[in-house]
Amino acid sequence: MKTKLIAGALGAEISGIDLTEKVTADDYRGIRALLVEHEVIFFRNQNISPAQQHALASSFGPLQSHPAYATLPGFPAITVLESTADKPSKIECWHSDMTFRLHPPMGTVLRSKIIPDKGGDTCFASMTAAYDGLSPQMQTFLSGLDAVHDFSYGFKESLAEEGGRERLAGAVADNPPVVHPVIRTHPESGKKVIFVNALFTTHIVGLPADESRAILQFLYQHCITPEYTCRFSWDVDCIAMWDNRSTQHKPINDYFPAHRSLERIVIDGDRPY
Repeated sequence: MKTKLIAGALGAEISGIDLTEKVTADDYRGIRALLVEHEVIFFRNQNISPAQQHALASSFGPLQSHPAYATLPGFPAITVLESTADKPSKIECWHSDMTFRLHPPMGTVLRSKIIPDKGGDTCFASMTAAYDGLSPQMQTFLSGLDAVHDFSYGFKESLAEEGGRERLAGAVADNPPVVHPVIRTHPESGKKVIFVNALFTTHIVGLPADESRAILQFLYQHCITPEYTCRFSWDVDCIAMWDNRSTQHKPINDYFPAHRSLERIVIDGDRPY
């Protein structure tokens, strides 16, 4: 496999491997090492089947399902992320996937099926670089804090739709608010990363509301400092894999009313510490 870096802080395009052919155990180990090192990796021209996408994701560990999205027939772990003129995407802000879970995903495997003629890029940010960019004093202060993450907060627009609360009642009941450290340790690299995001984090535990809001807003802006980010332009049959423990991402919804459809698998993770 060959690696082409696409930004200073994170991101690499990987070539020299055909994921539609037999992928060996050594290949899977190599992909995992590249993912931990570069935090998000991309493969182009990979017309893989759902079964091959499932096998690729499963090489990292057990899979998770998502409580709010439609899934691919026969593959309940593959969620369909689709935006149309009638039902445009509602996810607008930077986030890490599913941090409302007690065990948030360790990673995500996303492949492109339908791509608009223009627009629809995805941006990624390194929470490792963002942590390293803080002053030592701020690093010490944040390392003693915990924050609450909430499914209902992240899906408030969907819950506000007609019938939304009834449709998502099971997901709300199954996903009560959880507490994670503001600064977590990456279990494979050992590095420190910032682990709050604007989509699911509601507040910092034990701080007055105004202090909590001020600190979170500072962190959200700090985390997307351009030098900590990269941007990927999709074609059909691309695969993006990101380390959900050490990155955030943001879809650029600049293609309305064009059709965009991607298929996603999330890989089970451990409890942040």
